[in-house]
Amino acid sequence: MSPPVDRVVSDASLPARASVVVIGGGIIGASTALFLAEKGHSVVLCEKGQIGAEQSSRNWGWCRVMGRDVDEIPLAIESLRLWRGMNQRISRETGFRQQGIVYLCETEKDVAKHAAWLDDARAYQVDSRIVRGAALDAVLPGASNNFIAALHTPTDGRAEPAHAAPAIAEAARALGATILTECAVRGVETKGGRVCGVVTEKGPIACDAVVLAGGAWSRLFCGNTGIKFPQLTVLASAFRTKPIDGGPDVAASGSVFSFRKRLDGGYTIARRNANVADITPDSFRLLWQYLPTLRENYGEFQMRFGRKFFEALRTKRRWALDEATPFEAVRVLDPAPKQSASAEAQRVLPQKFPAFAGMQVAGSWGGMIDVTPDAVPVIDQVASLPGFYLASGFSGHGFGIGPGAGRLMADIVAGDTPAIDPAPFRFARLAP
Repeated sequence: MSPPVDRVVSDASLPARASVVVIGGGIIGASTALFLAEKGHSVVLCEKGQIGAEQSSRNWGWCRVMGRDVDEIPLAIESLRLWRGMNQRISRETGFRQQGIVYLCETEKDVAKHAAWLDDARAYQVDSRIVRGAALDAVLPGASNNFIAALHTPTDGRAEPAHAAPAIAEAARALGATILTECAVRGVETKGGRVCGVVTEKGPIACDAVVLAGGAWSRLFCGNTGIKFPQLTVLASAFRTKPIDGGPDVAASGSVFSFRKRLDGGYTIARRNANVADITPDSFRLLWQYLPTLRENYGEFQMRFGRKFFEALRTKRRWALDEATPFEAVRVLDPAPKQSASAEAQRVLPQKFPAFAGMQVAGSWGGMIDVTPDAVPVIDQVASLPGFYLASGFSGHGFGIGPGAGRLMADIVAGDTPAIDPAPFRFARLAP
């Protein structure tokens, strides 16, 4: 069952022209549209299904600097700055609350791992710290009964995935952007070797630039455009509870669970490191690029061979712009969750924190995370096709760093001085 998401009503008419067409109505696409609209650009945001209906509403809702790849830390810092002011900026509720996040440690090996990250991150003046004993209990009452320490970042926070992307998209519309749902983009049109427009299932839109923020669909779209984008997907599972009295405000993660409080008083809970990587034909096509990551993260996900392989074989990889595409065949990716993983988190969590005893599950879901070989996103113009920009491959980090990624993408498209150094997110680093 997919989580409930705020509904965004589509604009009725298709504009003949815009400065920029953004493809994909998740947190990245919506944020890009917002910041481009703030700069005065005419923007059309096209979503094949509903705004925020895929992974942007299915994630944990964490907004963090803690634990990020060092290359992502400046982007995460900028994103948190934007999250803190987002409700006021857009005059809408995203659910952001700065309640802090903790990574709980069961062994000294866990502590050493987080301490090593902290050593690398100190150059960015992060306020993360290792806490033990009474200091740990002050952050998360009762935690020291089961954990020897934790990495705590008080300035990290959480937001509501069901509200955030729709709220940001509506704010972009209030600034003049056009929002089109149930409107798949079939491909781009070119003139003189550069982008001159897109063709949607409802007709063409002339434009100067296209931003692809297509999440798990980006590799397929790029392939039909002649762009080789190395990207695979993994299945993540989560569930939500009914309201729980006396539960912790801080978000936390242990070896087999992660949780964060929701605005409705319930919790979103997941089994940590239980993602499923379905083997598909792309798994073999991209094996050598992903092999180092597979070795480094062995044991953090489950490889699975089954019907997804044959579904991928049947999916069209090439199409003309006047024919229906895979994006119209599947409006919303709504995979079944891995129930055994959720059941384990449901079993273990009350043993560690009694407040969760008797929790009542209100719903569960799966979501598809798009992953690059180095688990760092691409936020860049594609050199082989001027006017075509890619913001994808967020590797499970997209919700938290979404506002910063949208701001950076808007700066790049507009030719403005970027808010942060874009070098770590260049497309060229993934060239085979």
